[in-house]
Amino acid sequence: MQTVPLLIRLDDLSSPQVQALVAEHLAGMQGNTPAGHVHALAIDGLRAPEVTFWSAWFDGQLCGCGALKALSAVAGEVKSMRTRPAYLRKGVGQAVLDAIVQTGRERGYEKLYLETGTGQPFAAAHALYLRNGFAWCGPFGHYQATDFNVFMVMQLATGSSVA
Repeated sequence: MQTVPLLIRLDDLSSPQVQALVAEHLAGMQGNTPAGHVHALAIDGLRAPEVTFWSAWFDGQLCGCGALKALSAVAGEVKSMRTRPAYLRKGVGQAVLDAIVQTGRERGYEKLYLETGTGQPFAAAHALYLRNGFAWCGPFGHYQATDFNVFMVMQLATGSSVA
């Protein structure tokens, strides 16, 4: 994997580039998952007080994003992970995930969860999460298991079980 020097920054989702990337993310999710089974957040959802959003930049170009949604005082959910096609396999997803995990640790979260799609379009994401210590789990929060989604959890704090 080739890596590029990235700037990962907190973002308020106000720039047209970031809004276009979120729209690209939603379109990608809707293109790979049947209607009614997409749980990606639109701009308004990403601006909610319980969500922290990051953008990733290389040489002034937006190349990716990700978010962390607070679920409780001890758990968060990884949301809106997206890398622009020109930057795939260059470390963008890893850098954004690193910022999310670091923030989760700083907040004292015990676990990070995520819900994502199934099948080949999501295989690279599954591999990234597994490489970083996420494990398969059952549904959490308001989610229900379907043929179109999977769930993962990462243990952050010691002393509590992964369930």
